[in-house]
Amino acid sequence: MAGYHVPPLEGLVEKFESLPGIGHKTAQRLAYHVLDMPREQAESFAQAIVEAHEKIRYCAVCCNLTDASLCPVCRSAVRDTTAICVVEEPKDVFALERAGEYNGLYHVLHGAISPLSGIGPDQLKIKELLARMGGGVGEVIMATNPTVEGEATAMYLSRLLKPLGVKVTRLAYGIPVGGDLEYADEVTLQRAMEGRQEL
Repeated sequence: MAGYHVPPLEGLVEKFESLPGIGHKTAQRLAYHVLDMPREQAESFAQAIVEAHEKIRYCAVCCNLTDASLCPVCRSAVRDTTAICVVEEPKDVFALERAGEYNGLYHVLHGAISPLSGIGPDQLKIKELLARMGGGVGEVIMATNPTVEGEATAMYLSRLLKPLGVKVTRLAYGIPVGGDLEYADEVTLQRAMEGRQEL
């Protein structure tokens, strides 16, 4: 069996394997699953990928993904326009919206400052964020990831925004619900202690 290979199947496996979080065995399972689909379903799957690439673009205001010039959040007349929550990626907006606790606007940076990866402020949607200041924006909430890159990005933006008279806040981080203190790392415990609230 060492010499057995089917180039189209190997190509399909390689494409799935190139996706984040997909290893070789999972890529193989996905490839075999696609091959087991009826032709119409496989064509519909491929068409959905092509259509997403053709129709999805950045919102002209917040840089989130949309199929129109403005995303649904920016089009909404009931959102709080005095607060902007800054996130790294579009998937972060979906996570925050799923929680249902935030009713303000968003701004998607499309990454975080990471000199080791060659990502500087110019590669992010920072100019677009600064252009939104004024017009009643009173608070910018930093919701970047609690990583070295996310923290560096939040601090960089804070230094840019505070001179503009905007209140800059950071999401609280701490012990997850259902978590045990003994398994929490020092940074998480420090953040939990700093963000404690009166009961």
